[in-house]
Amino acid sequence: MIECWGAIATGWVKETFVDVQFTINFIGFDWTQMLVGETMYAVFGVMGFLGLLIMLGAFYRTAIILFFLLWSLTYFMQKSHYNNHYYLMMLVSFLMIWMPANNYLSLDANMNSKVRSQSVSRWNYIIFQILISCVYIFAAIAKLTPGWLNNHFLPLRLSHSAHWFEERFGQNVFSEFLRSKDLAQFLSYAGIGFDFLIVPLLLFKPTRKIAFAAAVLFHLFNSITLQIGIFPYFALALCIFFFDNKTIKEVFLPFKSRNVMDERVQVSVVRKRLVLWFLAIFTLFQIYLPLRHHLIEDDVTWTEEGHRMAWRMMLRSKLGKGYFVTHLPDGKVVHENLMKYLSNHQMNSVKTKPDMIWQFAQILKTKYEEQGIDSVKVYYRNSQVKVNDGPFFDFIDPEVDLANTKWSYFGHQKWILPSPKSYYVDLEEDANKALEKR
Repeated sequence: MIECWGAIATGWVKETFVDVQFTINFIGFDWTQMLVGETMYAVFGVMGFLGLLIMLGAFYRTAIILFFLLWSLTYFMQKSHYNNHYYLMMLVSFLMIWMPANNYLSLDANMNSKVRSQSVSRWNYIIFQILISCVYIFAAIAKLTPGWLNNHFLPLRLSHSAHWFEERFGQNVFSEFLRSKDLAQFLSYAGIGFDFLIVPLLLFKPTRKIAFAAAVLFHLFNSITLQIGIFPYFALALCIFFFDNKTIKEVFLPFKSRNVMDERVQVSVVRKRLVLWFLAIFTLFQIYLPLRHHLIEDDVTWTEEGHRMAWRMMLRSKLGKGYFVTHLPDGKVVHENLMKYLSNHQMNSVKTKPDMIWQFAQILKTKYEEQGIDSVKVYYRNSQVKVNDGPFFDFIDPEVDLANTKWSYFGHQKWILPSPKSYYVDLEEDANKALEKR
């Protein structure tokens, strides 16, 4: 509810869906463009109301199904503001469709005694344990890269946060603290350690409370310093599924009847098999998505192929430059003005993400076709990208007509130039020269 209504209140919906000509959607979801505009205020307003119903447990099953469908729609509708917690919310709302979350302390249970229950099947919280385990473990694995380990990304991100604090509170000690390189280096390794260890420590009863306290500190610090929205609180809420049944009842629901503390739910053999298949398929899918980039040629940081839906969180910043050129059938060459079509935020995404570069070429082709001009060719010239604080490198083949090139859905796009051996080669050379002088 807060996420959806807050998106309207803060202007995020306006910036992302209203004040744009179009959104750059996930490939295959072009049909969602019909909703771009003020209609999205209504969509987010309805989703916020559905969130309220879900919270109250009122008309729960209908509310959660509708929320999942609408949230998935908005998720696949745009990529320029991609965020991992949007994906996490989609997964959690999908799983909640199958949960009896309205069986206790809900309006549904008060109105219908048949809904009421004080127990739940074990698989209901096992699947959330699987989900949060995938989030943390694959986030940790993704950080094992030179850009993270050698402290190329976090100083930039923390400097951005320090600037944000200075704009609102003036020069202060906290902003100077955030700009410390030692802090960034400490957080780089602390982040890896936390992501790798938090799940085992939560699973192990003697360390569970300590791990949860550490999670509270870790996520609150991230929320304050990195301004990453609802994710820290969502992650903390999911930690409840690592606590045993008795602890949950004693701490969170002390008023529950004690005589049902050990109640067991009787489940048929057929249902058990269906649940096992569901758990297996969901788990395999959650393992495949973060690893799929290993099946695709070149580095995912460079190509972005396999980056989304893989828990590759807070790993790099990218800056791009280049221009689109359209060749018309009459021989005329048009140097496209991106400001004519794109918002500032969309522009940087289009210059750094290959799929968005290809999609914008398709958009240009469609725009000309609407004017009755067919057979146009679109090229992206002088394309260069830098990763974090590294130098610029050539990015896209300037001789490939992107308007008439097919997208390879599960493979590598050959028109992306090979990634450099190191994104920081010039920095490394400068460091070596400095050592030689010493």
